[in-house]
Amino acid sequence: MIEVVGLSKTYGHQPVLRDLSLAVGAGELVLLVGANGCGKSTTLRVLAGLSRADSGRMVISGHDVAAQTAAAQAAMSFLPQSPRFHARLTVTQILSFYARLRGLPPARVDTVVARWGLEEYRRIITGRLSGGTRQRLGLAVLDLPDAPILMLDEPGLSLDPDWRRELQRHLRGQAADGRTVLVATHLLGEWEGQADRCLVLEGGQVDREVASAHLRQAFPFTVPQAPAVAQ
Repeated sequence: MIEVVGLSKTYGHQPVLRDLSLAVGAGELVLLVGANGCGKSTTLRVLAGLSRADSGRMVISGHDVAAQTAAAQAAMSFLPQSPRFHARLTVTQILSFYARLRGLPPARVDTVVARWGLEEYRRIITGRLSGGTRQRLGLAVLDLPDAPILMLDEPGLSLDPDWRRELQRHLRGQAADGRTVLVATHLLGEWEGQADRCLVLEGGQVDREVASAHLRQAFPFTVPQAPAVAQ
């Protein structure tokens, strides 16, 4: 479970998050939506322990992110927007590195390679991958530890339509298996009807909750779609 109470974060003199509170339970797939620059990425980075909050309390799977950072991070897997990898390492080398970092057996690499269609790219260095294939590598890294908490920042941006649908199907399955899934996105049209709940971030806090099945009605004037991307 993810619990956030009174989260605030300022960069310089610019407040980004202001007394933000939210909760995502086990077995839920929840969207965090809002315009670009509204603080979605900042929220996930602070939850992941990659940025320090100015105030507030965050709990990941029972662990306080500030006081028990290592334990909280061990319970989660986080996919940042536009993940980057060492350009001269192969797909297999990247996945093997993260598997060793998490104490996972080599067989786990084979599992995520098959899941995300990376078999033909195993010996390709990441600097030669297309944007969509690199994103699938990021999703494979996310899936390696089989963590109870999954957090993803704009995970469908570089994927083609078939892989976007597979991503959504996979995340729904992860939630159905009891995991906590939080997805930050501004691509409302892509995610309509694909989540249990949808939290709208405005003014640095969760302004309201809307039904994910009716995102077009909730935001009638701006329902952006992700562009098709060559793989």
